[in-house]
Amino acid sequence: MREIQFREALREAMSEEMRKDDRIFLMGEEVAEYNGAYKVSQGMLDEFGPKRIIDTPIAELGFTGIGVGAAMNGLRPIVEYMTWNFAVLAFDQIVNNAAKMYNMSGGQYHVPIVFRGASGSAGQLAATHSQSFENWLANVPGLKVVSLSCPYDAKGLLKSAIIDDDPVCVMESELMYGDKGMVPEEEYYIPIGKADIKRVGKDVTLISFGKMMKVVLAAAEELAKDGIEAEVIDLMTLRPIDYDTLVQSAKKTNRVLFVEESWPLAGMGSEIAYHIQRYAFDYLDAPVMRLTGEDVPMSYAPTLVDAFLPNPSKVIQRVKDLMYIKV
Repeated sequence: MREIQFREALREAMSEEMRKDDRIFLMGEEVAEYNGAYKVSQGMLDEFGPKRIIDTPIAELGFTGIGVGAAMNGLRPIVEYMTWNFAVLAFDQIVNNAAKMYNMSGGQYHVPIVFRGASGSAGQLAATHSQSFENWLANVPGLKVVSLSCPYDAKGLLKSAIIDDDPVCVMESELMYGDKGMVPEEEYYIPIGKADIKRVGKDVTLISFGKMMKVVLAAAEELAKDGIEAEVIDLMTLRPIDYDTLVQSAKKTNRVLFVEESWPLAGMGSEIAYHIQRYAFDYLDAPVMRLTGEDVPMSYAPTLVDAFLPNPSKVIQRVKDLMYIKV
């Protein structure tokens, strides 16, 4: 094991798979000559050359369509978006072509493609650069959606996404590319479709994904000081969801809080709350609760950014509400 940055874990995942399969290539804005907007692809142009590390124009719809066509014709593209906010322009290709092609072709065409980039807020980037699209993408049959929360998971999940024969959306965070974590030197994969229990507990289940895992884990540490042992689950894959792990934890702790950064209406938490009340209702000692971003566009002012986002204090308050503890 060695400690590396989040961006290095992503780079290792792509490079390892590209060395094994010359059909894999990376394309996106600034991925080649500039070494990536966040330096994820640093040095990859030197190793793999301009035919496999390809700079694109600022035309997400266009280069995403090229990627989908390449995947249908036997290649295995990795399409990087500087941010998923920009990928909204490419949703026609992602949703109407990549996700549906296997079904529309009667199983004749797989689309082995990875769409990856930063999602959610990253400080003072204001309304059009701070949105979370995980729940949007997870709504689409034909897509797989994974969210990365630490370097170890980032490498293992991205490697699995690259070798998958169907389109996978990989959700990252600008605020996490510099995070460090322990990653094995030997090769490994993390299966898509399996949640991970990051902390074992008996009093309440906290479920989240992506960079909100840092918020939830920090809250769990503080709750432990008050004698409340939270079980913390990283959803990891948002489509398909590992419902069994969530339901079993709910049956054990009898209380559930789901935390996400996106807006409340039709969020991931709505689906999780429905499923847990459907299959663990008799075990619950309180209604399933959720904590989301506020139901407004993200503002620029730092005070309003802080007010919008979930934080450990808000998580702790919701947990105490769940446990009927008056503060």
